[in-house]
Amino acid sequence: MKESNVEWVGQIPDSWRIERLQWHLSEIKESNNPVQTEQILSLTNKLGVIPYEEKGAQGNKSKTNVAEYKLAYPNTIVANSMNILIGSVGISDYFGCVSPVYYVFKADSGSNIQYINYIFQTTGFQRELRKFANGILEIRLRVSADSILKRTVPFPPEDEQKKIVDFLNEKCIKLDGIFAKIAEQIEILIRYKHSIITETVFGKNIKHEEKKNSAIEWIGDIPESYCISRIKYEIEPLNRMVKEDDEIITCFRDGEVTLRKKRREDGFTVSFTEHGYQGVEKGDLVIHGMDAFAGSIGCSDCRGKTTPVVHVCKTTGNNRYFMYFLRSMAYNNVFQDFSYGIRIRSSDFRNFARLGELPIVVPDIEEQNRIVNFLDEQCLIIDSLIEKKKNQMDIVSEYKESLIYEYVTGKKEVPA
Repeated sequence: MKESNVEWVGQIPDSWRIERLQWHLSEIKESNNPVQTEQILSLTNKLGVIPYEEKGAQGNKSKTNVAEYKLAYPNTIVANSMNILIGSVGISDYFGCVSPVYYVFKADSGSNIQYINYIFQTTGFQRELRKFANGILEIRLRVSADSILKRTVPFPPEDEQKKIVDFLNEKCIKLDGIFAKIAEQIEILIRYKHSIITETVFGKNIKHEEKKNSAIEWIGDIPESYCISRIKYEIEPLNRMVKEDDEIITCFRDGEVTLRKKRREDGFTVSFTEHGYQGVEKGDLVIHGMDAFAGSIGCSDCRGKTTPVVHVCKTTGNNRYFMYFLRSMAYNNVFQDFSYGIRIRSSDFRNFARLGELPIVVPDIEEQNRIVNFLDEQCLIIDSLIEKKKNQMDIVSEYKESLIYEYVTGKKEVPA
């Protein structure tokens, strides 16, 4: 072994070289004007590079003018210039066109594109790129293609690159299968949690009381003692003053409302402003005006301040009951059906009056309290199970990451 003189790489085998990526990789900058293809490709974290129509209802809408896109070819690396720092890189199996914010790279003769792609997946390389990133917001840091190509990385002989790729492909397919199975189990638990919330707030699990027709299709029959009202009569936006030492509060898509400094990478709803903050007290009902459709509705766990796009509210009863009911509306796509917006999956309820016209089921306060106690207990159990599954996913991801690192830096040799 010898020193690579590259901090994140460390020692490498004697037969390996440390070389710039630009000696092995070239950027493709071919415009789709005149139009050569209308097949739009998208880069996803889970599935890599796929046709846009397979992406589903998420993210931003694609441009209708594909002439503004650039071409991508099979067996090329596609990288998002603004998300490459978190591994938003993949190999394309298609001929198509990609967003102008993407880079497209091809391997030069004697270099294995899949080996290079594995280098892009290592945390060490991503941290190295961060040193050369530009941008105001942390989540929108951009690295230029030139900066990427100037980075030095380890290169084994060509035949060894292939051995490493074949070995890692086999191992990663198995690990991805385990990861997908755990993810499916989490999704089942999430759907179960959503169904319990919906069944409970709609009174579907009450057997001892006569039911009546709510006359609202997405609600259906409700217990005789429940009332149908409108959100504007039960929930009122507040305009709390901001205190000098208030910290910024964020509303996550899973309904957690807490300080931004506690933010997680998953489910983080981004809202930035320089003015117009409003105060939030512990226990306040918080509804995100743009992301309510995804479940960004909760009761704050602390005092703080939040942006104008968020509605800070009080209710006529138990705030947590109304939180659960509004989240059931999100889970059943009610907000999405009554909303508009630029993004495919987006709701625009920044004007509370639009939200206020929607119907809501209101039981008496004793029943609200009973529902809240039941759902708090059930959700705590389910969330605990979900957290355990997520920990398992983290273990699989960390193992996969360490496996890739050890072989692309020569710390381990492919078994004979």
